[in-house]
Amino acid sequence: MSSGNDCQPQTLTKPTFDEREAAELVDRVFGLKVSWIRSLPSYDDQNFHVRVSAEGADEYVLKITNSEDSQEPDLIEVQTQAMMFLSAEGFPSATPYLTKDGNIMSLESGGTGLGSKKYMVRLLTYLPGTPVAKITTNAQILYEIGRLAASVDKVLSEKFQHPSVKSLHRGQFIWNLANVPLLDQYICALGQNKYCAVVEQVIEQFKGKVIPKLSSFRACINHGDLNDHNILVDSSSASLENPHYRVSGILDFSDMSYGYYVFEVAIAIMYMMIESPDPLSVGGHVLAGFESILPLTTEERGALFLLVSGRFAQSLVIAAHTALLYPENKEYLTITAKTGWKHLMTMFEVGQEAVEKKWFETARAYTHHAPA
Repeated sequence: MSSGNDCQPQTLTKPTFDEREAAELVDRVFGLKVSWIRSLPSYDDQNFHVRVSAEGADEYVLKITNSEDSQEPDLIEVQTQAMMFLSAEGFPSATPYLTKDGNIMSLESGGTGLGSKKYMVRLLTYLPGTPVAKITTNAQILYEIGRLAASVDKVLSEKFQHPSVKSLHRGQFIWNLANVPLLDQYICALGQNKYCAVVEQVIEQFKGKVIPKLSSFRACINHGDLNDHNILVDSSSASLENPHYRVSGILDFSDMSYGYYVFEVAIAIMYMMIESPDPLSVGGHVLAGFESILPLTTEERGALFLLVSGRFAQSLVIAAHTALLYPENKEYLTITAKTGWKHLMTMFEVGQEAVEKKWFETARAYTHHAPA
């Protein structure tokens, strides 16, 4: 086990603009006067909800990308163009407001920290809705989220084209689900506790049972982060007892990369488990929705348990590591940990066979009675 000091291998790169500086940025770069602004929670970027004095759409999200990722303009360009493409295809995705120079983004310096770091700045349309994390999910919305996960990846992989699309091949990107073994270098952030053992177990099983099968999975472009804060919903039903939800927004494309279809459904299942009072029941509903668009192969289904476990491990370990770097943002960074550790431990206590049986039986029931 590495020492605690080894857990801080990177420098602080998160932007540190205050509200006044952010408002000035909107004026200078985009030519819009801010009438109201407030900070939004974020992982390692900086986001602001802004209202402007302008005709038409007057609410935006100012997104200031951390200085490390800002050094990859081709990647940010592709992610932004993918958002625009999905919006044109009818998905509820944000679109950028162009800079005064007619560009979708601008590299700017600023913030209250030391040094002269530069940050990529975009102004995106503000999407209305309630994060899935704030509702009590039911089978209907879980199924819809599964359909969404499959539909987004399918249309991106089959129809999206861009000269820099190869930048989505992010070999060492820590959030790509293929890179669960890279957690070895961050596991020391957990300290010496009972969670280390289960994470080490996940990593070893992942190396032995998932990595050798990757070549048999169907490749695609992944959104990569369809979590319970990145999916917005609204209710189309007046019934409080049995609300009918629809997805009203898809947020945060910064984890986009080439991966595999089965990665997306595993990621969605894991994050939908977080706030659920019956987390082990979630997977079958999400899987059913996904498979209504893209049925999984036998090999892909066989890896699902370890892929969901792997995403739990990624989320929990990287959050612990990042909280050491940004202690002032610890509350937001460790949201998943409030229930995530318990759910991961439960999955391993119940065991792969029993969990898969529950998921697959639930999904099978939909083939006889699909939701309206």
